[in-house]
Amino acid sequence: MDSPVRDKRLENTTLLVTTITAFFAPFAITALNMALPTMQKELHIDASHIGWLATSYLLAMAVTIVPGGRLADIYGRRRFFFFGVLCYTAGCLVGLFAPSFPILLFSQILQGAGNALTSVTGVIILTSVFPPAHRGKALGIYVAAVYVGLATGPLAGGAINDHFGWRAIFLAMLLPALLLLVIRLKGESYGPKGIRFDSVGSLLYITFILSLIIGASRILTPTGTGLCLLGALLLLLFIRHQLHHPSPIFELRLFTTNRTFTFSSIAALLNYSATFAITLMMSLYLQYLHGMSAEKAGMLLMVQPLMMALTSPLAGRLSDRIGPRRPATLGMVITFLGVLFFTRLTAQTELYWILANLLFLGIGFSLFGSPNMSAIMGSVDKSDYGLASQTVAIMRIFGQMLSMTTMTVVLTLVIGQQQIQPDQYGLFLKSLHIVYIVSSLSCLLGIFFSWKREGQNQENIE
Repeated sequence: MDSPVRDKRLENTTLLVTTITAFFAPFAITALNMALPTMQKELHIDASHIGWLATSYLLAMAVTIVPGGRLADIYGRRRFFFFGVLCYTAGCLVGLFAPSFPILLFSQILQGAGNALTSVTGVIILTSVFPPAHRGKALGIYVAAVYVGLATGPLAGGAINDHFGWRAIFLAMLLPALLLLVIRLKGESYGPKGIRFDSVGSLLYITFILSLIIGASRILTPTGTGLCLLGALLLLLFIRHQLHHPSPIFELRLFTTNRTFTFSSIAALLNYSATFAITLMMSLYLQYLHGMSAEKAGMLLMVQPLMMALTSPLAGRLSDRIGPRRPATLGMVITFLGVLFFTRLTAQTELYWILANLLFLGIGFSLFGSPNMSAIMGSVDKSDYGLASQTVAIMRIFGQMLSMTTMTVVLTLVIGQQQIQPDQYGLFLKSLHIVYIVSSLSCLLGIFFSWKREGQNQENIE
């Protein structure tokens, strides 16, 4: 049987467009994190709100990714990919000219929603365009773009902020986004026939997330407590609804029947919830307590994702040889020890100790990340690869969002409604210690779930 004729122009165009979006999803948030002290001064942002810039971005991604993915299956993935690029571009434009903190917050919501749509559709579009013999290479380039975005975000964000101002970061993201609006992907792809959009499930999903995250940020107030209780109730209703709906927006059956899949997913959630705020807190620590410029702080922080990029392939090969359980658990143990070290930071901690620990954490992240992904994907049948991939993305976003919520709550409780000035540096250091203590406890729980998954990877790949 003759192999189908390859459209290399379509393949290259699709790879270019999806790879650019893969790069800017992590770049956007890590670059802006380096400019937070400058934004705080110019827009008069107090400590209780500074974490909401990253939290709103992640919250928008979390709210959008599940219903957005299902709508893309029904109405066209390339169409929704374009909507995502359009939304992201609008966010860059709003952020570039934002006159106040609420408008800047709105720009992050637009960017987060846009990146959610491009993330949930990009991999599927890329997979559908490339033939199996060339698909691995294309996906490897796509994943590498994510790591490059993580590695270059702190350095580029810090350098742009120091030399051109924080608004120039939005300009740097806007120009490629405008290019993506011009390069339209041809053709269209859809999900399985007969699926319907679950509007009730989508409403329950969106409201339980908003209730829990907004409530957690105000947990010591009656309104915050009420919202958290409402969110917990809505979560239970959402789970019940999804288990009984013929066309759920998020399939939960694997969580009830597959121990390896469930425990590996929970371990991923705990890992991201323990580690995502580390970079942001460390960026603030280096700029406030060590007086470093955003550019120099970014140079120091980029060593962690660079170490991840260098060691992740080795971790993946180790997982192939001995199974994912041991390397993933070792990675979580290393992460626990690295986070625990940061609970002892003082204003006088030498930078070489911080650099060494960031490299140590990078090894821990890579030892956990690749093997844990292998455990999740290897525990399901081929027919469930899409669901498993979506679950990984959701665990990542939810974990990052929980991490940022923890940071926001701690800063609100310890420093409150005031900007972080030199006379509050002691309180900021106390906040940093609390955040890292909570993170280390999440790592401990993650070690349990990582080790207690089934002893060997359930390899269903033929």
